[in-house]
Amino acid sequence: MANEKKLLITQTKSIIHTLQRHKDTIKALGLRRPNYTVIQKDTPQIRGMINSVNFLIRVEEVKE
Repeated sequence: MANEKKLLITQTKSIIHTLQRHKDTIKALGLRRPNYTVIQKDTPQIRGMINSVNFLIRVEEVKE
């Protein structure tokens, strides 16, 4: 699919003192530390992970 949406996900806060499931979700998104940024495909699974840790990250749509 040529027009596949992508999301720019940046971790804004540390995962210290968060629940283990939030730490696991951050790692599953490919993030490692605050101010680390990854690009992920816009899928329902990724959107669900984003919703569960939205207080730790910032999300932007990538314009191609």
